[in-house]
Amino acid sequence: MYSILRQFKTLLDKTILTFCGVAIVTLVVTVTWQVFSRYVLNDPSSFTDELARYTMIWFGLAGASYLFGKNGHLAITLFIGSVKTAHRKYFHVLINLVSVTFISLAMVKGGMLLMSRTMMQFSPALQIPMAYVYFILPLSGIVMLIYLALNTMELFAPAQDLKEGE
Repeated sequence: MYSILRQFKTLLDKTILTFCGVAIVTLVVTVTWQVFSRYVLNDPSSFTDELARYTMIWFGLAGASYLFGKNGHLAITLFIGSVKTAHRKYFHVLINLVSVTFISLAMVKGGMLLMSRTMMQFSPALQIPMAYVYFILPLSGIVMLIYLALNTMELFAPAQDLKEGE
């Protein structure tokens, strides 16, 4: 069972990293074109600034989701380090529960509410609904929740099950 979860997590990791790679290339191309069109052609492009801004938002939140999968998110390590080793996994669960609460309320629920309020509001240059830009909030929130569930299950996996997947 844990091997299937590990394969799913690997696929999710690769998907997010691929998206982040495409986002970085998009950022480099749009910013380069903006600089070239502004200083060489003396006719600045009207959409590249906005596209780069929205791509950066998506890139940042996708990267934050990936960090949740790697347990690289911000945590109070000083507190965890001072707890006995036998009890650490329970405090990790507590931290995960607090994270789940925040992500569910702020990112998923709040993001869906923000999307519903901005569906008829269009971006100035790209003329796309702003809800498309804000869609990354609930999407990355759901990915973070998936990673938190997978990481919590790994905390309680028997050691031999974890070694079989290596």
